[in-house]
Amino acid sequence: MTLTRRQFTGRAAAMAGLAVGGPLSPAFAARNDQMNILCWEGYNSDEVLGPFRSANAGATVRAESGTSDPDMINKLRAGETSVWDLINVNQPWARDQLYPEGLIKPLNKDRFMPHFEKMLPEFAAPYPLSFADDGNLIGMPQRYGPFSFVVNTDVISREMAEDQGWNLFLDSKMKDRYGVLTYDNWNVIHMCLTAGLNPFAPVEGDDQAKFKSVAEQIFGGAKLLTDDLVAMNTALINGEIDAYFTGGTYTASPARFDGATNIRAITPKSGPVDGKGGVVWIELTSAVNNPDPSNLAEDFLEFVQSPEISKAVAFTEGTYNPVAQMGNSEVMALFDADELDAIQMDSLAEEMDRSLDYEVVASYDALIEIYTKARRS
Repeated sequence: MTLTRRQFTGRAAAMAGLAVGGPLSPAFAARNDQMNILCWEGYNSDEVLGPFRSANAGATVRAESGTSDPDMINKLRAGETSVWDLINVNQPWARDQLYPEGLIKPLNKDRFMPHFEKMLPEFAAPYPLSFADDGNLIGMPQRYGPFSFVVNTDVISREMAEDQGWNLFLDSKMKDRYGVLTYDNWNVIHMCLTAGLNPFAPVEGDDQAKFKSVAEQIFGGAKLLTDDLVAMNTALINGEIDAYFTGGTYTASPARFDGATNIRAITPKSGPVDGKGGVVWIELTSAVNNPDPSNLAEDFLEFVQSPEISKAVAFTEGTYNPVAQMGNSEVMALFDADELDAIQMDSLAEEMDRSLDYEVVASYDALIEIYTKARRS
């Protein structure tokens, strides 16, 4: 698979320029007066970077927002380990690629392990994908969210949607009543689950035929195809559709925060992979193996664990997400009832229990070819 959750979620046009200043040079003097982070949107916002700059007067702090995890990782592979101090990507990459290739380095356990004690139970174990096989701590979790589908609960009850799961979109009565949010890579994952297949294991032979049949049926019954989450939420609110295939807390949260709480992300109660039918993305931030490291890298990584900055990371850029740090009562106190409702905090823990960790799609090249043909037809 070549793209990640933020491209899955239609944010491929995320800022590609630096938050402050011009192009970065790979050679810097006084590295402890500089910190450069390669990240998803949010960490490059003024709400996050501004206070850190104020706390480190005289330091140069820059951020660049990426458009996919592999694109960001390839910058490090191309020699930009000498540029970046931190990288923020989704959960499979640190353990599977970045650390084995020597692109990131271990974090100070004495400094960071105590932060896990204040995280939500799902992460306070602590979270296994934050650790390499050798036991080193290689990334800190923060934003996350279940990602399956979305319904208008005025028409389709939450209970019915959770019970039906992906079969909802195979019901002949749903023809022309749903849209497909065309985050192609997530669609591939979700169509595998709809077909009763594990998207993270090889899909071959007869299983590819099952995938093809489901892809054709999903596209054939859709009333609306778009990669614009605002347009999809609007169609749901206006009654043009009653549900959309591929979506989650991330996509439903803007509508819910605006008062349309009948728009709800759904995680199936059951599914084909170990009884689970949902998928969750979780971001990790890691220290780049920069040959001329900056002390400000770990300072910033600890800074974003603080209550005020954790809240800023959760509620920025127009879409809203829970953060692992919400296990800390000081963090939770910063969220009001409407904000918690927007990110569906009432059901978040149980939805996590029903969800698989996002991984690389094993047969992506073959499946995306089948998917593309079905979409075009």
